[in-house]
Amino acid sequence: MNRSGNRASKRCVAVFVIVAFSLTATLLYGQTSTAQKTPPALGTLKSVSQNQVVLTADGGSEITVQLPADVKVLRVPPGSKDLKEATMISLSDLQTGDRVLLRMRSSDSGSSAVATTIIVMKKSDIADRQAKEREDWQKHGIGGLIKTVDAPNGTITVGVLSASGPKDIVVHVGKDTVLRRYVLGSVKFDEAKTAPVTEIHAGDQLRARGSRSADGNEFAADEIVSGSFRNIAGPVTALDASAGTVTVNDIATKKPVELRITSDSQMRKLPQPMAQRIAVRLKGDNGPTVGQQATAAAPAAGAAGGTGGGGGAAGGPPRSGGAGDMQQMLSRLPASPLSDFQKGDVVMVVATSDPSNGQIAVITLLGGVEPILQATNQGQAASILSTWTLSQGGAGDAGTP
Repeated sequence: MNRSGNRASKRCVAVFVIVAFSLTATLLYGQTSTAQKTPPALGTLKSVSQNQVVLTADGGSEITVQLPADVKVLRVPPGSKDLKEATMISLSDLQTGDRVLLRMRSSDSGSSAVATTIIVMKKSDIADRQAKEREDWQKHGIGGLIKTVDAPNGTITVGVLSASGPKDIVVHVGKDTVLRRYVLGSVKFDEAKTAPVTEIHAGDQLRARGSRSADGNEFAADEIVSGSFRNIAGPVTALDASAGTVTVNDIATKKPVELRITSDSQMRKLPQPMAQRIAVRLKGDNGPTVGQQATAAAPAAGAAGGTGGGGGAAGGPPRSGGAGDMQQMLSRLPASPLSDFQKGDVVMVVATSDPSNGQIAVITLLGGVEPILQATNQGQAASILSTWTLSQGGAGDAGTP
C-alpha cells in the first residue's frame, strides 16, 4: 500500500483461492451430503498412497483417511464453486501440496474415516492462477496514501507518484467493487477481511485494481485493499540478524523504534541512480524536507543503497500511465536480506503493530532512500511505498497479486 503483493502485494490482489475453495467445500457438501454423518475435511495434501491419504487441515491438525478401491477423484479449477467443471483423474495424479476436500463416511467398524470422494485443486493450477492475478494487479493496479474518503458518493482520493511526479487520483467504488482491509497486526494479504468503504480513512494506505480514465486522473476499482499502517523513516541504529530485528531512529518522533522482520517482510535497496531519479520527481514545493535531519542523525549514511541489492535493469523508468508508476519499478527490485543493511543506512518503512504483543512488524523496508528524504517531506516520500507484495500469505501466495 503505501502498503506492490499485492498482492502488488494476495495478492497484487484478485480471487482468494483459499477462500474460494472453502466456499466450494461448503456448497458442494451442502448439495450432496445432507445425510452423511462424517463432515468433510479441507486442507493441503501431505501424503497419499493406495490405501490412505494424509491431510493437513486448515486448522493445523493432521487427518488420516482410508481410501477404498472405488474412491472418486475429481479435479476442479481454482475458484470453482460447483462440480460443473470437474474432471475425473486417477489417485496417482495427486501430489503433495494440492488443495483437497475430502468427503468421508465412517468405516464399517466405526473406528476410522473412509474417503468417498476427493475433490482437488492442483497445486500447479493454483500457482498459475496466482501468477496471473499478480500480473493483473501489477498491470492494472495503483497504490498510495489516501487523502480523502467520500463514502456516500463512493470516491476515494489517493496520492500516488506517477511517471510525471506526484498526483491525486480519484478512485471510484462501485456496487461490485470488492473491498478488503488488512487485519491489525497482520502483513498477509490473504488474511485481509471484507470491510465496507466506511472503514477506510484518510491517512490509510490503499491499493486498487481496475481501469484508469483516459487522462489518468480517475480510476474505476474492481478490487481494493486498504489498511492503517505506520510510516517510519530514518537511519538504522542497530541490527540483530539472529533475533530478526532492526532499530530505526524515526525522524518524525526523534525516537528509536525496534522493528521485527518476519517471513512476510519485504526488503529492498534502491540503487543510487534510481533514488536520485525518484527524488527529482518528488522535488517541488512540498514543504520542509527531512533530509538534513536524516544526514545529521546519520552522517555516514550518504552511500546507503549505493550498490544496493543489484538494482541493475530494474532502475529503468516505468511506463507513463496506468501500468507503470513507481510501485512497478519497486516491484522489480531484487529482495535484500537483513544482512544487506548496516548501521547508518537510511531507510523508509511501512509497518504494522501487533496488538497481542505490542511488537512492530515490517511490511516493507526500503533502503538507499536518503536522496528521496532530502528532496521532500516524509509524508510525500511515503507515497512510493505502496505494498508491492500483496500476495503473501499462509498458503503460499494463495491470495492475489
